[in-house]
Amino acid sequence: MAKKTKPFKKILIANRGEIACRVIKSAKQMGIKTVAIYSEADVDALHVLQADEAVCVGPAASAESYLNVKSILAAIKQTGAEAVHPGYGFLSENAAFGRALKKAGVVFIGPGELAIKSMGDKIESKKLAEKHSINVIPGHTAALKDAKEALKVAKKIGYPVMLKASAGGGGKGMRVCKNDAGVKEAFVSAVREAKSSFGDDRVFMEKYIENPRHIEIQVLADSFGNTVHLFERECSIQRRHQKVIEEAPSPFLDEKTRGEMGAQAIKLARAVKYVSAGTVEFIVDTKMNFYFLEMNTRLQVEHPVTEKITGLDLVELMIRIAAGEKLPFKQDDLKINGWAMESRVYAEDPFRGFLPSIGRVSKYSEPNEDKNVRVDSGVYEGGDISMHYDPMIAKLVTHGPDRITAIEHMRHALDSYIIRGIRNNLSFLSALMNHPRFARGNISTNFISDEYPDGFSSAHVPHANPAHLVAVAACLHMAYQTRATQISGQIPGRERGVANDWVVHINGDKIPVVIHPTNGGWSVEITKKTKSIAKGKFEITTHWKLGEAVFAADISGSSITTWAILQIERLQVGYRISHSGTELEALVLSPLASGFFDLMLEKKIADTSNLLMSPMPGLLLSLAVAKGQEVKAGEEMAVIEAMKMENVLRAERDGIIKEVKAAPGDSLAVDQVIVEFE
Repeated sequence: MAKKTKPFKKILIANRGEIACRVIKSAKQMGIKTVAIYSEADVDALHVLQADEAVCVGPAASAESYLNVKSILAAIKQTGAEAVHPGYGFLSENAAFGRALKKAGVVFIGPGELAIKSMGDKIESKKLAEKHSINVIPGHTAALKDAKEALKVAKKIGYPVMLKASAGGGGKGMRVCKNDAGVKEAFVSAVREAKSSFGDDRVFMEKYIENPRHIEIQVLADSFGNTVHLFERECSIQRRHQKVIEEAPSPFLDEKTRGEMGAQAIKLARAVKYVSAGTVEFIVDTKMNFYFLEMNTRLQVEHPVTEKITGLDLVELMIRIAAGEKLPFKQDDLKINGWAMESRVYAEDPFRGFLPSIGRVSKYSEPNEDKNVRVDSGVYEGGDISMHYDPMIAKLVTHGPDRITAIEHMRHALDSYIIRGIRNNLSFLSALMNHPRFARGNISTNFISDEYPDGFSSAHVPHANPAHLVAVAACLHMAYQTRATQISGQIPGRERGVANDWVVHINGDKIPVVIHPTNGGWSVEITKKTKSIAKGKFEITTHWKLGEAVFAADISGSSITTWAILQIERLQVGYRISHSGTELEALVLSPLASGFFDLMLEKKIADTSNLLMSPMPGLLLSLAVAKGQEVKAGEEMAVIEAMKMENVLRAERDGIIKEVKAAPGDSLAVDQVIVEFE
């Protein structure tokens, strides 16, 4: 790039988590000192440890810390920071924050006030897009006054419709409605969520395009009038309107449509005198018609896939543009190099309806980074995942010469990513990467709801080679049993020995095996066909050592050798094994103990059908019932906020409320009783 006209010696990052760490990384490479801000809950957070300086800006609540402009300005003054990078979320699209920085003589590393205000308001941005001949979705661009007006507009547009927060983003304040009843209920919830997330309760409505793709264009502009697009990102794999998997380029677009979308994105950016990095989002239907959705006037979560296919550092470019430098390239200089894939790793339990998970990260090990694998994270082993903020742990990014290779790199990286102590969505991400429909590129924003209509479970990811998991379970048990023979102080003549015959219990099936150690591993034979496993013999070669969480091995059998990376965890009794989205628990017993195991009484599960319990830790926002009230199945009973998202709890059956045991404003623990039925 051209020589800096206004070099920064120190910048403050007005954010937290992985994006704060990401900005710190680029700043350090540029020789710029960094200042982190943090809440009282984040005192030991990774971004605080990585920055050159750190300043506490308030209590855990975002409104009192990361959204507290007064405290952030004080931190800037205290540290002498010359510029502020806002990351994404929080104050990144807050025009008032930009004005406050300008007044204080501090540079905002982002676009100007016109762009933020014009594009930050979803209603005004649609009007502006129409004015400049940008394709837009049919809808009602004025803010809806109440549920009654929402119903009237919905009938005029025609179902299905989508309610959207005017100041929204990240899936918050968005609801798809298919009938009048849906509009009535969704309007109240969308308004409330919009108010709590953005401080702006305005919502509007537009036609919902069914089976669409979400494809966005990355734009970059300097203050000299130079604007380019850095091609597209496909972000169609979403859950509750939040992106889960992103990739670049899109497997759907042709060169003609890519060029047209890029041209419209540039036109819109120029219309608002855009400077810095920004993203123009489009909805694309099955016939490749595209419609403007919104413009995000900030760095996107998924920016790494664009960096991978262009070789550019978007954070560095944002900093240099803010310092008054020109873009060092023109549109014709930019080319797509290969394919990139990003998986968002969240602290949530996919096997329990993706409920948020909080707590201490007891074990944490990222995949090895190289030219094909990148990890942008904000946690570390021993750190805590808080209920106060977004549940993202990291972004896992892979790159290859083509889509198939990028997916294969992602599969291996997910298999070797270790996160313990909290539940996470690695199994779900692996299942997506191994899904045949995803591999074909036949995706839409409905992919997850189509493929997992009743939620995600282990039944959705049957292992391609279940016998391999049986063999690995036997190897693990043999290794630990062999170590036990070396315990000192054993009675002479009564030393512990290790048998070769074992029975592996998995999912109610009992698989007899014979195992022998070999040079560099074990030989395992499944001696009898069972209801789920065929007979077979396997040679397992591995450098795995006791206590390691990753079991990487060559598994040979039936004239085929497979290289596998499995995650293992020793439980109090048995082992947990994870591979390619499959997660199961195995118990390995001697033949005698296996026979006794069949005689064990099963522990009865407590009957909680008369209780409404909190499925997650969070804040009870509202309670729609009272003692003595009669409720019908499906009625809303309570709303819990956890990790910036609202979760509605509904009655599972008809009944009468016997007792209410919690009140709005209470902080709830997992399984805490909220309501008891008669």
